[in-house]
Amino acid sequence: MENKVLENHKLYLERVNFYRSFGYDLELERDFIIDKSLPILGEILEIGTGKGHFALALAKRGYTFKSIDISRQDQEVALLNLRYFKLEKNVALSIEDARFLSFRSKSFNTVFSINVFHHLEEPLKVLKEITRVLTPYGKVVLSDFTDKGLEVINACHTQENRRHDYFKHNLDEAKEYFFALGFEIKEFESQLQRVLVINKEEKGK
Repeated sequence: MENKVLENHKLYLERVNFYRSFGYDLELERDFIIDKSLPILGEILEIGTGKGHFALALAKRGYTFKSIDISRQDQEVALLNLRYFKLEKNVALSIEDARFLSFRSKSFNTVFSINVFHHLEEPLKVLKEITRVLTPYGKVVLSDFTDKGLEVINACHTQENRRHDYFKHNLDEAKEYFFALGFEIKEFESQLQRVLVINKEEKGK
């Protein structure tokens, strides 16, 4: 296995252990999100690859899917993470702005976006694009940090002398948006992670 992949995996493990020392278990929280999202069917899109932590969790369960991010640098790290586990063929990575997705309307049965919402400058545009590419009776899974989770992440960034840049948007805005469209919404929460499972199905039907 190439040295770059091995070196990146070492950094990945250090990162996982660093967050775990603050009480945030990356792998456990990703599994929590996936378990609450089941069943996961059809064509899948992930919005916000980041460094590939959620993509890796999905791929480990055998799913194949597309994943987009605006950061080429982050996706390069994500690819290395996937390559270590020989799962890079499970995920089609591409650079896209979530406000202007290139995919056809009604292309995906399931759309995930994990720990992205608080970073969005224009969340309504992203939500409209998610709705556009979702098939009839499709499913949207949005997850972001609870207040406690955000405290932990901010503490991690402070320890690393980094700034956690984010806007003051939260999942209540997404909940209000989808509720107004008549979607069914189920909500789950761990200590650090909030999850909305949104089905494109009118209430009462």
